[in-house]
Amino acid sequence: MNETSLVSNAFQTFMKDAPAHSQAWLEAVAKLGAASALDAKTQALAYIAVLAAVRLESGLAFHVTEAKAAGASREDVVSAVLTGLPAVGNGVTAALPAAIAAYDR
Repeated sequence: MNETSLVSNAFQTFMKDAPAHSQAWLEAVAKLGAASALDAKTQALAYIAVLAAVRLESGLAFHVTEAKAAGASREDVVSAVLTGLPAVGNGVTAALPAAIAAYDR
């Protein structure tokens, strides 16, 4: 599976049809990542937690793959998805199937 197949159709469309905006976005993301004090694994797991909390499941496959590459275990990913459970409720559980499927690929 190539990296493009992990990127949602919406984000692929953004990159293709709004190249100046997507380039600016990617540069900002890179700078924010560089400014973070978190190591790559922790940053990836935190990002998964945020995606689950705000119900943006379309980004999970890409970011779970990044977390796995950074050394995250399946249990780490499940825990990251469920991190927001006390704050935002059981809506985060909707992200579990996509996150687990992405990890198990």
